[in-house]
Amino acid sequence: MRRSSFARARKRTVPPIPSLRPPDCASLRSADLAGRSVGLSPDIPVIFDRPLVAHHKLVGSWVASQEGAITCLTRPEARRHIEQVFTAKVLEILRSCPIADLRVVLLNGESCGAPAIAIVCDSIGQLDLGWIEDSNRPIPWRAAAYRALERTLGSVLPVFCYDDLFDNISMYYWDGETEDDAAREALMALHGADDSEIEAQIMPSAMNAKRPDWMLAAQAAPLSKLPTALRRALRELRDAHAALSNLPNEDHAWHLEMDVLYEYVPGIEECSPLPPLTLVPVEQFGVEVDDVGRHGMEYGFMDVTGLCPMTQAVAIDAWLASLAVGARLLRAAKHLIELYPPE
Repeated sequence: MRRSSFARARKRTVPPIPSLRPPDCASLRSADLAGRSVGLSPDIPVIFDRPLVAHHKLVGSWVASQEGAITCLTRPEARRHIEQVFTAKVLEILRSCPIADLRVVLLNGESCGAPAIAIVCDSIGQLDLGWIEDSNRPIPWRAAAYRALERTLGSVLPVFCYDDLFDNISMYYWDGETEDDAAREALMALHGADDSEIEAQIMPSAMNAKRPDWMLAAQAAPLSKLPTALRRALRELRDAHAALSNLPNEDHAWHLEMDVLYEYVPGIEECSPLPPLTLVPVEQFGVEVDDVGRHGMEYGFMDVTGLCPMTQAVAIDAWLASLAVGARLLRAAKHLIELYPPE
């Protein structure tokens, strides 16, 4: 993971979202593996013998259906057991996906009518592109791999690509203009810039020209012109993405509707809408990435990559199955990035 200065300098001036980043307390039970964890929001501390809340009841019903045998447990023991069984199952699925640090959080959701499971990405900055960015392999090979990542990774990670960066910079500096002449007029009209100040500003054409050839889709070789190992890796990524796209309904682990997120996590709308990850190489675009990331530095980034309300315990099996489909895509992307096809 390569970090731009916005990643190194990231801070918040508003309190963290309590449901997704719970404070340490006696009720929190989580497990970590290579930066990943599973947590249940600590609405009722374990030290008090209080009834189980909605998310514990929901997952508890699922745990009971998995185990069959009835065991007598105190309420604190039941909470711990429920969390341990769910955590173990989730981490079993995610442990082979170290391309980013993912966290699963099960939200109580009583005020929303049902518990929900969220996937949060704790990684920030540029994804390490491996051989695609820094090898001497042919440009058409690298461009084909990069294009495939651009087309697929947004399904499972909060990530922005070059077009997103360009659009943000365009709105930030040029009032949405994408041509040099119109951008100059916008700088003069909106910012009162004079000729000397305009000359110091980057123009749309100059920004586009900074892209290395391997970022250009037009440079990508067709599948038939690629070496066997690379063709196989690209097909693996394509098939994994198709499997995720073809899930039978939208209520799966990696689906996110912003209106639902705002309902479950009040205050998250204060965060930047920008995702915390990018496929844009910060070596060429560090200044631009930092400019669009300024809001995120102050208020946090939109780091939720999936949120699924849960009304019935049986839905957890479907959620876990869809989690595994997304994990397959992450493994395929990791394999492609680490491939280094033979010359």
